[in-house]
Amino acid sequence: MRMTSPATGRCLCGAVKFHVSGEFESFFLCHCSRCRKDSGSAHSANLFSSTAKITWLSGENNIKSFRLAGSRHVKCFCTECGSALPFSQVSEGVIVVPAGSLDSGTGIRPNAHICFSSRASWDDDLASLETIDGLPG
Repeated sequence: MRMTSPATGRCLCGAVKFHVSGEFESFFLCHCSRCRKDSGSAHSANLFSSTAKITWLSGENNIKSFRLAGSRHVKCFCTECGSALPFSQVSEGVIVVPAGSLDSGTGIRPNAHICFSSRASWDDDLASLETIDGLPG
């Protein structure tokens, strides 16, 4: 699926800015314990591409990578604010872009929930919860 070309993104503090040119082939919501730990949430939301390219516009020196020993699990983040950032997973031949890091559209909807059997015990039927269009209270 073609994305808005190029897709633009940044970290929360704005120190790191980037654009991604090309196409995303898949978009997965991963519920494995590793993705829950590094996202601090019910799942990670990552876009994958074997052909897209990341261009760092600013703050490349603020990027740190963490690779979990004995696994393929990687997380790249801003050293100032901790926001998740894109990275290249050379061994897999893909780039991985955290969907929440993009300021522009993705051009693709999630394909699937993956590692769903590993989801958190509280992550069930969340669509039935009340919705509030701002902060509670």
